[in-house]
This record gives sequence, structure tokens and C-alpha cells, in this order.
Amino acid sequence: MIAVGVIVTVAAMDALEAIAAPVVLALVTGVVLSPLSYFWERHGLPSSIGALIGLVGTLVITAGLVLIFQPVVSQLIDQAPKVWADMQQAIDVVQGLVRGIEEARGEVEKAVAAEPNVANLVAAPKDAPSDDGLPLPSVSDALLLAPAILSRIVIFAGVLFFFLLTRRDLYEWMAKNLPGGNAARSAETLREAERLVSRYFLTVTLINAGLGFITAAMLHLYGMPGAVSLGVVAFLLNFILYLGPAIFFCALLFAGVGTFDGVMVLLPALTFLGLNATEGQIVTPTLVGRHMQLNPLLVFLALVFGIWLWGPLGGIVAIPLALWLLVIGGVLPLRAKTDPEPLGET
Repeated sequence: MIAVGVIVTVAAMDALEAIAAPVVLALVTGVVLSPLSYFWERHGLPSSIGALIGLVGTLVITAGLVLIFQPVVSQLIDQAPKVWADMQQAIDVVQGLVRGIEEARGEVEKAVAAEPNVANLVAAPKDAPSDDGLPLPSVSDALLLAPAILSRIVIFAGVLFFFLLTRRDLYEWMAKNLPGGNAARSAETLREAERLVSRYFLTVTLINAGLGFITAAMLHLYGMPGAVSLGVVAFLLNFILYLGPAIFFCALLFAGVGTFDGVMVLLPALTFLGLNATEGQIVTPTLVGRHMQLNPLLVFLALVFGIWLWGPLGGIVAIPLALWLLVIGGVLPLRAKTDPEPLGET
């Protein structure tokens, strides 16, 4: 029955992606914004005003990040002809080598088997199929996608606002219905899970910001156009573990081919690879691992499942959601031993 329930739940989450994905993203965002909620509660700010500030701030930051991505995409599009020309030259060289090998093999077969027809079949070059390229989306395609995108934004904004507005009531209701019989303890567990997820996300945000700053500085020293925008992209993509840095590495290879020649083509991507390895192997385990030691296999499986289920959006929410579930399930401790605040106070 448990296996059937899990399968049905996953199937429902996949079928309801248009609704479930923005809802889960909004809930994770609300948990991450919990320090802001505690701030306005301590200072007597009405919950409605605080929720509205959190919502507007989130939407403004998201819009700003989208605007930052625009010049990076434009730069990659402008560099596409040079990149394609360089790739075409490399492909021609490889095709010439392969054709030479095929011709040599045909001559050997002709000499051994004395069958010119076979040699001609082998040596005769075949016309490569024409590649007209992938069609670019038209304005009508964008107009058809607009309602779907707008509906997800509305769902995200509505769930985030009402979660920030009623989060305390939701925690009390969940505490009363969680198994265990101790509502006060359950409510404290929920609030502590919220604090740990927020602390984790804040720490990772600071680490990613440092990585983005250093990446932008190094790209600027190399003379890469749009170094600041690329640094912001590195900061954002690093939230998607494994996949995000891999995508940015490929993007830097693309930009390097379009901007430089010779060895400099590889230098930006290799520099980021070294920075990301230092961050992933030294910085993040040092700053995060002391409080929340997550199994790398569990992190990878959660990421793979989230991306398989909801794409990049699932990759973003997978790790915070997994961390929250681990705290609720008692796998991770509620507080670090060095935290002097008593557990019973909220």
C-alpha cells in the first residue's frame, strides 16, 4: 500500500505540474523568508503588511534577475555565428581525416579483393544531409505560452502571500494533526525546520554570491564581455547542484570560442571549473557541513528526482524540501550543540 501510494503521489505531482510546481516553489520561498516573518512579528508589524512586503520584494528581485539574464542570452546569440564557424572548421578537419581513412581502407580492399565496385562504394563520398537548423520560436508561439506562464506566476504569488500571512496558523494546525500527540513539540519542530532551511539557504546564498563575484572578477581580467552578468548567472545556476555549474561551464566554453582564439578559448571555463571545485569541496562543507551534514547520495538523488519531475524548477526546490523533510522526520538534529538558545523558546 505504501508503494502504491508513493507511485500515485508521484504520478499526480507529474500530472499537476502546472499547479504543484509553483505551489511548492512558493512554500519553499516562504520558508526561506522566515527570518523576515520573525522580524515583523517582533516589531509588531501587521502580518498582512509583512506578507505584502515579502511578496513584492520577491517579485522585484525575480524580475531583476530575469533582466540580468537578457544581455547574457543576447551575447551568446551574437557570438553564435563565430562559434558555428569555428565548430564547422573543426568538423571539416575531422571529416577530412575520416574520409582519408575510408579512402585508404577502400584502396586496401581494392588491392586485396580486386573488386573495384566495393572500393568505389567505399571511396565514393556521400552527400551529407542538409541541416537547416532548428526553427526559432515565433511571436505567435510566445503569445501562446504567455497565459501559461502568467498563470504560474499568479499561483506562485498567491500561495506565497497567503503562506506568509497565515504561516503561524498553518504550523499550529499541522502540529495538532501530526502523529505523536505532543502539539507543542510538533509546532516547535516545524518552526525549527523552517529556521534550519532558512539558515542553510542563507549560507548557500552567501557562498554562491562569493563564487559569482570572483567569477565575474576573473572574467573581467580576461577581457570577457558581460563579465558582471556572467557572474550573476554563475551565482544563480550554482543553486542547482551539479547541473547548474555544468550548464555554466558549457556556456563559458561557448562564450570563450565566440570571444577568444587559441588557448584563451578554454581559460574562462577552466577557471570557473577550478573555482567551483574549491567551493564544492572546501568552502561549502566547511561552512554548511558542521550544522547540516547531508549525505551526498541523498542530495544527488533528490536533485535527479526534482529535475526529472519538474525540470529546472524541481532542481531548485529539491534540496530545501529534502532538508525540511529530514528535520521533520528527526534525521537531522533540531539545533546545533553550540546554539545557546533553549529549545522551548520560540
